[in-house]
Amino acid sequence: MCHKYLCARISWPILWSAIVLLATCSTARSEAITLHVALNGNDRWSGRLAAPANGDGPFFTFQRARDEIRKLKKQGGLPPGGVVVEAHGGDYFFSSPLVLTAEDSGAKGSPIVYESRRGETVRLVGGVEVKDFRPVTDPAVLKRLDASARGQVLQADLKAAGMKDLGQAVGANRPEVYFQDQPMTLARWPNEGFVHIVKLVGGEPEKIQGIAGDKIGRFIYDGDRPSRWTDEKDVWLHGYWFWDWSDQRQQVASIDTAKHMISLKPPYHAYGYRKGQWYYALNLLCELDTPGEWYLDRPSGILYFWPPAPLDHGKVLVSAAPSLLTMNAVSQVAICRLGFAACRGTAIVARQVDDVRIAGCDLRNLGGSAVSLSGKNSRVEGCEITNTDEGGISLSGGDRKTLTPANLAADNNHIHHYSRWNRMYHPAIALNGVGCRATHNLIHHAPHEAITFGGNDHLLEFNEIHHVCQESNDAGAIYAGRNWTMRGNVIRHNYLHDISGFRQRGCVGVYLDDQFSSAEIVGNLFCRVTSAAFIGGGRDCTIANNIFVDCKPALHIDARGLNWCAPELPRMKQSLEAMPYRGPLWAARYPKLVSILDDQPMAPKGDLIARNIFVGGRWDNIESQAKPFLKLQDNLIGQDPHFVDRQAGNFQLKADSPAYRIGFQRIPLEKIGLYESPERATWPVGPKP
Repeated sequence: MCHKYLCARISWPILWSAIVLLATCSTARSEAITLHVALNGNDRWSGRLAAPANGDGPFFTFQRARDEIRKLKKQGGLPPGGVVVEAHGGDYFFSSPLVLTAEDSGAKGSPIVYESRRGETVRLVGGVEVKDFRPVTDPAVLKRLDASARGQVLQADLKAAGMKDLGQAVGANRPEVYFQDQPMTLARWPNEGFVHIVKLVGGEPEKIQGIAGDKIGRFIYDGDRPSRWTDEKDVWLHGYWFWDWSDQRQQVASIDTAKHMISLKPPYHAYGYRKGQWYYALNLLCELDTPGEWYLDRPSGILYFWPPAPLDHGKVLVSAAPSLLTMNAVSQVAICRLGFAACRGTAIVARQVDDVRIAGCDLRNLGGSAVSLSGKNSRVEGCEITNTDEGGISLSGGDRKTLTPANLAADNNHIHHYSRWNRMYHPAIALNGVGCRATHNLIHHAPHEAITFGGNDHLLEFNEIHHVCQESNDAGAIYAGRNWTMRGNVIRHNYLHDISGFRQRGCVGVYLDDQFSSAEIVGNLFCRVTSAAFIGGGRDCTIANNIFVDCKPALHIDARGLNWCAPELPRMKQSLEAMPYRGPLWAARYPKLVSILDDQPMAPKGDLIARNIFVGGRWDNIESQAKPFLKLQDNLIGQDPHFVDRQAGNFQLKADSPAYRIGFQRIPLEKIGLYESPERATWPVGPKP
């Protein structure tokens, strides 16, 4: 939970000199043409705000409004101030996405804005509402149901409800069920948590990094529960089969109840299987035994559902549309204050766009991520993102060889309870390419990473991150790995707290993995984070001016490139030589790269640890082989730094702090996290459980 001292939100301008911004969605544009869309509209009307009784009024669909803008452009071009498509309140159901292409672009001074009417809630919904539920009466189905579920589970015919594509139980085209604006659970056992592999009986033993496993998915289970599954048609197991950070759903081939043995269908998990790893079973009608669970019989099209509340207390939606909005080569377009829900994939897919804004939107209950955006000079800001099956925002752009920045930003977004289905490597924010920013975001409650980045010159600043990596170990809240050339990245003025890994077994705050080099970890606050700042054999990194409170340890640095990671040298060389690192541009920007191959390239040289404050927990876990290569100076270790009020969570320093005498610079903690803005989807944003 955020503390009041660190979560104070302020209204202050964020300057983005490198980004060309559209006028804010809330700015009045007296010259702009406004087209209206409403649920009581008609696509044969003019789209202007007139009374339907007069035979005219708003359009009925967003697609019709888009086509009207195309007509305006052909007839005489866009007016000064552009065009606003104003949607009136309600749920607009989509069977396929709204598609915008280059011909749907605005122009300088004449942007095109799709937005909700002020004070009204508008959602683009990619699901089918299912209403005709009735009690289960089929004796064969009742026999399969758990005794506790008989009389509680209801059924509905999805084909009769208009759903043509029932998808599959596992995979990209997978329907989900939502009720009362919350995702429901595909019937599983156990209802919470995992069970463990008792013994491997695959027959092809292997060892990975000295750890014993088996390449074949065949193992012994404990107890008798799987004996209930032998009549089920399509049983799957979701497991972390070898590593704590590599999960996969695999279909069951057979269950031998006499031997207590489960055999999985090939292809097997890439890393194989090992004793003690954890899994659960899913997609079983016989395990539909608790409110909120559901099961879909695809041959018949019958949905079985145990509602957690009376059905008249909410809508049942089953996702159907693959996406809700796609933009290809679009420029000067803004998407503001719209809701996106209940599609099977990523809600907004924007490819090679320029000067596009997605602002103040509510994106939830999605079968993929919220926004995937590539291009330049664009941003996702002020959005509320939750209950996605994958991640939140993906930004990609710029040119690494020329170091041309993309100027893409994810700013002031609240992203939480994400990666519901694809649990690993689907972060809240992913930055790739050159010159992207993740700033002022609040990220929490997720099974794996918060922010990942790859490329050059990215900025991660003023973000608050907590309660992530909750289902993984050997994982990082902020993560990058395996490259010498991805330089110029700055991780500054962030607040990471309460991050301790699956079953409290430990994870990492900022994880620079397997030789990742030249990142700056500066001016951050880490509180109750295991391995808060982690350098995995990399070079030329800086960990400076940070505050570490109750971290165990605060610092991890190793020399893996000189031992078990040494065989990675050819791959590291390959990625190095893919970049013009000896050319004049790169040599001027990253001079230490020019001669790296002549300077013990796999040694952790050039890392600086300076002017950090450490209180509580354990200071470091520095491998002895790494110590001769490091520069540690002026760190305040185990000495009272004179916090304003540590017990109350106020980690600002008093004026007499001894840290100032070693050159420590004040961290602007009051600026961290979300800030009030006309483009925030919700305000105030309180703490979430």
